[in-house]
Amino acid sequence: MTDRTQQRTVRLTVAQAVVTYLSRQYSVADGHRRRLIPAALGIFGHGNVAGLGQALDQLSDQLPFVQGRNEQALVHIATAYGKASKRHSALAVTASIGPGALNMVTGAGLATVNRLPVLLLPGDTYATRHQGPVLQQLQHPVEADASVNDAFRPISRFFDRITRPEQLLTALPAAMRALTDVDTGGVVVSLPQDIQSHAYDYPVEFFAECDWQIRRPAPDADEVAAVARMLAEAEKPLIIAGGGVVHSGATEELEALADAAGVPIAETFAGKGAVQRRAWWQLGGIGLEGTPAVNALARDADFVLTVGSRLTDFATASHSMFQNPRVRFASINVNVHDAGRLGATGIVADAKRALAALTDAVDANGTTTPAAWQEKVRGLDEQWRKQRAAALDPDTPFDFASLPDDSDVVSDTDAVLTQGQLIGLLQEHAQGGDTIIAAAGGPPGDLLKVWDATEGRFAHLEFGFSCMGYELPAAIGVRFAEPDPSKRVLSLLGDGTFLMAPTELVTAAQEKLPLTIVIPENHGYQVIHRLQMIRSGQEFGNEFRYRDGSLDIGTGKPARLEGDYLQIDLVRIAAGLGAHALRATTADDVRAALAGTRDHDGPVVLVVPVIPHADLPGAGAWWDVAPAEVSEQEAVAQLRREYEEGLASQRWYG
Repeated sequence: MTDRTQQRTVRLTVAQAVVTYLSRQYSVADGHRRRLIPAALGIFGHGNVAGLGQALDQLSDQLPFVQGRNEQALVHIATAYGKASKRHSALAVTASIGPGALNMVTGAGLATVNRLPVLLLPGDTYATRHQGPVLQQLQHPVEADASVNDAFRPISRFFDRITRPEQLLTALPAAMRALTDVDTGGVVVSLPQDIQSHAYDYPVEFFAECDWQIRRPAPDADEVAAVARMLAEAEKPLIIAGGGVVHSGATEELEALADAAGVPIAETFAGKGAVQRRAWWQLGGIGLEGTPAVNALARDADFVLTVGSRLTDFATASHSMFQNPRVRFASINVNVHDAGRLGATGIVADAKRALAALTDAVDANGTTTPAAWQEKVRGLDEQWRKQRAAALDPDTPFDFASLPDDSDVVSDTDAVLTQGQLIGLLQEHAQGGDTIIAAAGGPPGDLLKVWDATEGRFAHLEFGFSCMGYELPAAIGVRFAEPDPSKRVLSLLGDGTFLMAPTELVTAAQEKLPLTIVIPENHGYQVIHRLQMIRSGQEFGNEFRYRDGSLDIGTGKPARLEGDYLQIDLVRIAAGLGAHALRATTADDVRAALAGTRDHDGPVVLVVPVIPHADLPGAGAWWDVAPAEVSEQEAVAQLRREYEEGLASQRWYG
């Protein structure tokens, strides 16, 4: 200790100061206090091992460290942890300079798009420049101070580069404010390699325990009254629940509003599971991968209240969903820009508080929906539930004989189950407290459409960024947030996604984490194959097939990827990475595998062959993906004409 200015100080390196500071930060939400940054994850290189590496080693009892295999995956772990923690807690991730830092950019984008808190501590090139250029340094011809870490700027909620030790005194509190803000995301504190090891006499008070309040902005009474009047005037209202309902813990308030006003509720990807109680007004997913019942109601609705959603083009069917010429929109959101989407009348406030205030107004007004609207809701939903039950039934063999002549469903693999039937088996096994995770390809869309996320069967769907490679590390993040092994954490991901990023299985094995990875093996990027067939009429480059001939680059026309399906042993890959891996083909095989591994004390990988191109029933929604405007292929020209007809359904709402 020194006493140079009558202020008690402690001499620490920048890295030691960062770790010490983070270990003493707390969030407070609804009276509950918890560690804001309870652990750090990372991979060391020359850009962070002597600085942050030394500090994390010295202070490991204050900030535990988790070793990973891929920097992008580590950010996904941290992001999923932030989501599972309802944004009340976050993890720190460190990487070395250059490629290690850039590997985190995709994860930072995902966190920011989804408004989820994650703290990134990438190493950066030397601030002193004595020895430049150094290894992995970007040499920009005009901007001499630029480094690859500047790539984080447009995808972060907060970015700072520390070039002097004392800058931490303002940078770290600003980072904590961003992490605990209602509009949070990726928070980046860039740490040059040399600066991490520089020392400074920091005020002792800087490292005192500090509480950061997670705010619940109160609704404006006039805004609530305006939306209440709109709801009272509506004859065919619909609520769309987004991720903000989940983050706010506003499920009970949402259900109370639906009960009081008799309004059906649809859910976005992020809002899946926002309704936990089964009732006539609990409908499921909306949009491109929603249910046909919900989408039919949305087309007819004259009032739409969105709660905690950005309303991407998947939810609105590229602004073609809401066809009632008298439709009006209202929105509850903590973000003023999101509250005004589709020209909505906004309540800029926390979802929990705003919904409670709106329900009070509804009760005071005696608002309720007409019996005809409720009857229509019940009738359409009942029709869909019969379709759903048939599509998920794993004990009725798939009927290849009934397929039309132009069907491209593949019948000559070893698969006997469809992906829908596999989901039916997972649904049959799921218990209260379990979490199912999906992010890219077919699984998140199928789960939005058919998964019953009520009564504590939680759904963790990342579709704001639709990032392949999120699902497996996300299971680790969710397990960190929910350590109770009796509550199963299960990720559903395609074979394409698994092959892209399987390596965090090693991390799960190292940490002895009980989680389950279910891989429907369908031999390719089949959801994009489906889109390709709809918009191009011919498969190209999406299925995992051997090249039918030899690749002759540069000297002639190459053979195409049109041979047999690749023979890939996913079970051996998973087992080699430390998982308990098994293959299940029939419904009974899957049941036995799920039951037999529920209590396994490490990662489980279950590979299930599914019938390629055998999809769930369609949603009856349009998506603005344009076929080629000019093509020599007649099929493409016809698809273009159909697409242009669909453009007529798009509307501008305000």
